[in-house]
Amino acid sequence: MAEFSAEVFQNEFLSDGATDVHAVVSVTCTGAGTTQRAAAGVGASGSGVAEIVAVDTSGSMQGRNMEAAKHAAAVAVDQIPDGTLFAIIGGSHVASRIFPYPNARVPMVAMEPGARAEAKRAISTMAAGGGTAISSWLRLADDLFATAQVAKKHLILLTDGKNESEPSAHLNQMIADVTGNFQCDARGVGDRWVVGELRKISTALLGTVDLIARPEDIADDFAALVRKSMARGVAAVDLRVWAPQGSQVLFVRQVAPEVDDLTGRRTEVNALTSAYPTGAWADETREYHVAVRVPSKPVGSEQLAARVQVAVDHEVAASGLVKAKWSDDSTLTARISPEVAHYTGQAELASAIQEGLAAKAAGDEATATVKLGRAVQLAAETGNDDATSRLRKIVEVENVEEGTVRLKRNTAKLDEMALDTASTKTTRVRRA
Repeated sequence: MAEFSAEVFQNEFLSDGATDVHAVVSVTCTGAGTTQRAAAGVGASGSGVAEIVAVDTSGSMQGRNMEAAKHAAAVAVDQIPDGTLFAIIGGSHVASRIFPYPNARVPMVAMEPGARAEAKRAISTMAAGGGTAISSWLRLADDLFATAQVAKKHLILLTDGKNESEPSAHLNQMIADVTGNFQCDARGVGDRWVVGELRKISTALLGTVDLIARPEDIADDFAALVRKSMARGVAAVDLRVWAPQGSQVLFVRQVAPEVDDLTGRRTEVNALTSAYPTGAWADETREYHVAVRVPSKPVGSEQLAARVQVAVDHEVAASGLVKAKWSDDSTLTARISPEVAHYTGQAELASAIQEGLAAKAAGDEATATVKLGRAVQLAAETGNDDATSRLRKIVEVENVEEGTVRLKRNTAKLDEMALDTASTKTTRVRRA
């Protein structure tokens, strides 16, 4: 059975008149794989799970991309355990169910050797043609998932191009319509797709976005995504934040392993408690930055500023306390929690990279230079060596400590996309 634990890191001392309390809550799940096997029965069954692979079949996929995507989909099928409900979607300006076959009586089928072989045969017939309207892919996936009476529903979405066959408002509305119904990991292959489009999908649907630079790497990525999905033995977990009367939750952010602002996903549990969905969990640790504004109290006062809980199926599985103590001792109030400082820098780093690249794309070199210079500075301060390496492909660094850089000319678009997609990935704070 899965078990959760929560540990709070903060400086609980506030100066006279201060109101804002910050804490990093580290949440760890263990035994999730055991939960999955217990729910599924014996062996490696995937009962209780639904998996859909949606492959771009628009005209731009013609050639190597299409052949690689077909191979990858077949590899993904091999990774899906027997008992898992699954389907394959081909997406262009319309979405089509590739398997089960369109004339099949069932929308999804349980994986077994015969279905696996037929799915591969169906995948081999996919051909490129038409435009790109991703909202239709999400709609079909949602319709298929709606027929599956299972707790875990996961979509892998692959595209190589822009969502150019429909107004952006259509995609935005569809994302809103399907949010909360399933999780989605989105992948873009090559350099013609738009990072912001796929990030919008994956963020709303509690998944990830990443770049696959070479078609030949799609198969390994798909295989890893399916394995990761199958390892998530706990279907749905909420992070709950209780704050006292008269207080305000400023924000709730996941800060490791990736930055993901959960604030806008808030639902109300009761008048003082909010819930933020975090999706399915495997055996892993995630960390969250919680900020609460409380009314200031006299020096010497103390109070509970927040209670952070992990809820599984509406039952509290772990909790941690965020405290506030007012003091006139500057040696206490001036301390900065290493965890809070580290992840504040990591969140700012993600924003600086994305804003810098957006300014560069818009031709605003002055803003791009300032933002990417700040990103170089933050990457060094937080020890994010991967971000530093990617940034150096975009800028010439003159002074790391001061964040002074010069934009490189004729940078590769793939390097910019790799920096953008990786901008939300964080390094963990080093603890003794």
